[in-house]
Amino acid sequence: MAAIRNGVDASVVWSPSLLEYRHSADHPMSPRRLDLTMSLATELGVLRGVELIEPGSASDDELLRIHTTRYIDAVKHAGTLPPGEHEGMSHGLGTADNPTFPAMHEASAAVAGGTLAAARAIADGVATRAVSVAGGMHHAMPSAAAGFCVYNDAAVAISWLLDNGYDRIAYVDVDVHHGDGVQTAFYEDPRVLTVSLHQHPATLWPSTGWASETGVGRAEGSAVNLAFLPAATDSLWLRGFHAVVPGILRAFEPQIIILQAGCDSHREDPLADLSLSVDGHRRSYQDVIALADELCDGRLIAIGGGGYELVRVVPRSWTHLIAEVLGTPVDPSTVIPESWRQVAGRLTLPDRVPETMGDGEVPEFTPWEPAGVDTGNVFDRSLARLDQSILDTRRSVFPLHGLDPDDPRD
Repeated sequence: MAAIRNGVDASVVWSPSLLEYRHSADHPMSPRRLDLTMSLATELGVLRGVELIEPGSASDDELLRIHTTRYIDAVKHAGTLPPGEHEGMSHGLGTADNPTFPAMHEASAAVAGGTLAAARAIADGVATRAVSVAGGMHHAMPSAAAGFCVYNDAAVAISWLLDNGYDRIAYVDVDVHHGDGVQTAFYEDPRVLTVSLHQHPATLWPSTGWASETGVGRAEGSAVNLAFLPAATDSLWLRGFHAVVPGILRAFEPQIIILQAGCDSHREDPLADLSLSVDGHRRSYQDVIALADELCDGRLIAIGGGGYELVRVVPRSWTHLIAEVLGTPVDPSTVIPESWRQVAGRLTLPDRVPETMGDGEVPEFTPWEPAGVDTGNVFDRSLARLDQSILDTRRSVFPLHGLDPDDPRD
């Protein structure tokens, strides 16, 4: 099942059945983004020789690791209703964010099954890395749908891993929205470190993910949150990432890393306000994979998440994600096949179809220093605000891991 390339054994979870997760015809989380991603990866040869793993379906017992019986029953019932029939619904179902759709339970359980299949592939020694771009439903709560998410596949898989040989799991969430559902699931569990890098909660739903949210009881220090103000670019985002994530992961010493690779931090995403590029996304994936190689013998599960620019952003960013997981990087200057461009052109204006696999950016950054910078111009004010956010996060959580929040070497 695993493809071995450049010494990396990695698996890809995919089935067309995952395209059934579709809230409505005009819902932002369109399955077209997944279809376009997998077709682009195929046409570029990224998946050549890779035997895809079937996602299967998460059983009720597996979903009960995180979700309540009443909620699962409500999802099953919702999937039997005619579309648009929402009267008297509860558990966050039937809202504008989470409209019901036929076979809602089955489609959602397949997404959770895909992330579980990735976890099993690693636990069983079939692969060292695995990727399921259909996953990443990080907002779903134990008894409620939220933020387009029905079942929290990441939390279900983490719970399963905790019962199958792992007791130090790091979850790293780079989605523009706070990974609130996963943080909630493990906020009292010191075995799971949740790290979320997201747009500032004062400026974006779900309005959580403050630096002061660090876990409770024995798990104090197990939740790490770094917030970015709107318009943060690749260089600012990477500065924040490297000021917080490597140090905290090295202190935690995970056995496996779960990467939630939401790409709605892109400057063209319609639902958020950060300004990363596809090149910045690619760099973030590389940096997390490098940490997995350094800290846990390469063990890593990558899942999708948010991303709502369906043609220009998601297919390219997640093709890079798949390629990086498989150990066969795609150069950002690579020309996109004309056959794919023709298909994508039916979904947007022809001049908006990307021609290459990158945005032409060079994702570099200046390492963080605790003094900050503010010489009065707009860029330096942005830098100073970011550095304060970094310091807030480091001072909230670094001492709980024996690290010096004011020392950039930690």
